[in-house]
Formats: sequence, C-alpha cells, structure tokens
Amino acid sequence: MKKLIVLLTLIFSFQIIAQDDSLTVVAVGEATLEKDKMVIQDPYITSAVTSGQKQAIDDLVKLLRNDFSFYQKKFFLVEAAPNNTTSRPPTNYEYWNTKAVKYLGTVSAEKSGDSIKVNVTFEDIKNRKQIFNTTAMTSISSMRKTGHEMANNIYKQIVGKDSIFKSKIIFVSDRNSRGSKTVKEIYMMDFDGKNVQQLTGHGGIAIGPALSQDGRWLVYSLIQNSAGKRNNNLYLMDMHTKEARIISQRDGINSGAVFMPGGKSIALTLTASGNAEIYEMDLDTKNTRKITNHFSSDVDPSITYDGKLMTFLSDRPGKAMIYTLDPNGEEKNVKRISFVGQFNATPRFSPDGKEIVFSSWLDNCFDLFRINSDGSGLSRLTKDFGSNEDPTYSNDGEFIAFTSQRVISRVKADQNIYIMDKDGGILGAVTAGFGNCISPRWYNF
Repeated sequence: MKKLIVLLTLIFSFQIIAQDDSLTVVAVGEATLEKDKMVIQDPYITSAVTSGQKQAIDDLVKLLRNDFSFYQKKFFLVEAAPNNTTSRPPTNYEYWNTKAVKYLGTVSAEKSGDSIKVNVTFEDIKNRKQIFNTTAMTSISSMRKTGHEMANNIYKQIVGKDSIFKSKIIFVSDRNSRGSKTVKEIYMMDFDGKNVQQLTGHGGIAIGPALSQDGRWLVYSLIQNSAGKRNNNLYLMDMHTKEARIISQRDGINSGAVFMPGGKSIALTLTASGNAEIYEMDLDTKNTRKITNHFSSDVDPSITYDGKLMTFLSDRPGKAMIYTLDPNGEEKNVKRISFVGQFNATPRFSPDGKEIVFSSWLDNCFDLFRINSDGSGLSRLTKDFGSNEDPTYSNDGEFIAFTSQRVISRVKADQNIYIMDKDGGILGAVTAGFGNCISPRWYNF
C-alpha cells in the first residue's frame, strides 16, 4: 500500500501554474546558413482606423513574428525597418537579396465599416514569386484567431505540414485557492500562453485532464472540497456545451484517463479491486476490461494515435519505471523500457508514437528524458533548470510543453509551464502570475 501511495503521489501530485501576458521567445545561438531568414514588415495601414483597430493591426504583426520565432531551427527572424508610407511599394527583390532574406511578409490593412480588412502576403525573395496571399475581414476581437490561422497557412505553404500556431494547451492551476483551501481548476490557452479560458468550476481539486482526438470531449478527475469521504471521481465534459457529468465513481481512484482511438472508450486507472490497474472503459455502457493485471501498481497510461501501443508507469521493479504493452490484449508484449533515476513519472508518446518523453527523479529533482518506444536512444533534455515534469508533445512533434518549478526564495517556488524544442532547447515560459500550473496537455484544434 505504501508503494501505491508513493506512486500515485508522484503521478497525481497537485502542483500549479500561471499565465503570461506575452511570451518572448529566447534566441538560442546565432543564425546558421541552414535557417531561412525571414522579415515580416511593419503594417501598411491604407485608410483611417480607430486607435483600437491600429493596436489590433500592430498586434497581428507581432503575433506573426512571434509565431514563426518558435521554429528557431527553421527560420531566423530579422528585424524590419519602420515603414514611412501608408501604401505598400513594389517589392525590391535586389535589396532583400543583398540582405540574404529568403521570405518577406507584408501586412496591409484598412477600415471597412466596423471591421478591418487585412491582406497578408509572403514572398520567396530568391525565386521572386509570391507564395501566399490572402485577404480577410475581421474584428478586433477575432484578430488573434485570424492571425494564427494565417500564420499556419503560411507555414504549411513553406514547410508542407501544419504548425503549432492553431494549437492549444490544457492545464491545471490553483490560482483560485484561498488560505488553507486548495482549489484546482482546468484551463485552456493558446499555445503561446494567451487567451486563457477556465473550463471547470467545481471548487475542488481537478486533476489529470485529457482531450479526445477530435477535441470534443474532456475527461478529468475531481476530488470535491467537502466534509466526509472525498472520493477521486472521473468526469466527462462536452467541450461544445461545457456540461460535465460523472462517468466513474468507484471506490478509490478513478483517474489517469486518456481516450482510446475513436473516442468511444478510455483507458484509466482504477483501485476498486484493491490494487491500481489500468482498464479500458466503454463510455456508453461503462463496462470495463482489464489491460494490466499484476500485483504491483500500474498507472498513468498513454496511448499511440493508432491504439497499437500503450506506455504506463509501474512499480513492478520496486520503484516506478516505464513499461509498454499492446493495449488490445491483457498483459500482451509487456516490456520495461526505462532504467534511469530513482523513479519515473508521466510518460507521454510523441504524435507518431516513435518516442516517449517522461520525467525522472535524479540528483534530487525531476528532469525530462526522451526515449524511443522500443527502449533505445535515451537522451536527457533538462539539467540545472529547476525541477521539470509533466511533459507533453506538440501536435507536430517539434516541441514539448512541461512544468518547471523554480525556487524564488527560501519560502517561495513558482511552478510554470514552459516550452522547449524536442531536443531540449528552452524557448521560455508561457505562464506567469497565474498560480501554480501543472499537467499541460497539448492539442490541435
């Protein structure tokens, strides 16, 4: 029982985090020849606009620049000279070629009734051709969403696949706690830390959020702040209506749930039988099927997108380590793949299922590691950067969001969500001043 308590404390540890007003990406090293230089010019505003509209247009350009700055291994953003005209002049290809600029972005905007008419173009300077041109009618309130969609379309035109620009991160924060009463709710934000929305309002302790692959359903666990027995129950929320209902309230733990492919069932940890095991539960019938079956504690599953492989945490070797198995049959092809640190936590698959990122207690703190799904190719991602855990891959597999606790003083430590590239290059925090934040989960919408 002691092992179970320690194991579950590691996995469902209630930590918290915050929201930043603006994420500034920290440059890593100098530009290299392999990077494509990009300039996104200051906007050309071709007609009278209100002060609020002008600010929204300026913010759109900042958003485009910031979005592309995340892909530091692909693009090198060059600061643009201020515009001195209201109308866009013809592109001076010779000038930009002398600056070794590969891509030139231009934003033109004008007032159109109560709306803003925005035109965004991107040009391939070397080949002297336009690769992107779109015009949108938008408002101040929808400018941010429009900007991320445009940035993604530009990126897709250049790289050939979707970016992270339309993605969101689900996370847990204790910002509503008061005094000795701990309150943890689930929130959702844009990948860059903006546009935060509170999803739950139970006034209890919500943990372990996970979304279905189509983004329609949110599953999470809740411990109510009430007198008497405080069971760990599992809830399902409709992301369209924000209505939530209990789907599992067996005695003990109903937690660590993730959706199986197709969204009709989930894998979750239950302790009603006296031991922590991972089950598959049909969301319609509530019938369960055991996936793991061992006298040790098995918890915290993660499933590949195709549903053919599951990773989970188990104390079978006497300490929490990472295993994989085929989730379509009881205890089929079970394999231990981690052997690092005193114990491990929160294993999560990359989108293609080829890699697993996890945290490991080593040198008196948590650090992040990456390993191939077959157990080969272990690499350490963090060191001497606080205590780092709760990793989650971005939708394109290029980045990892995680929580890091930085000690501020003898009596205070901040837990925030950070983003790194998949090789461990820290880009910066996306939360600050929003309480302690934990359990980030990255999704594409």
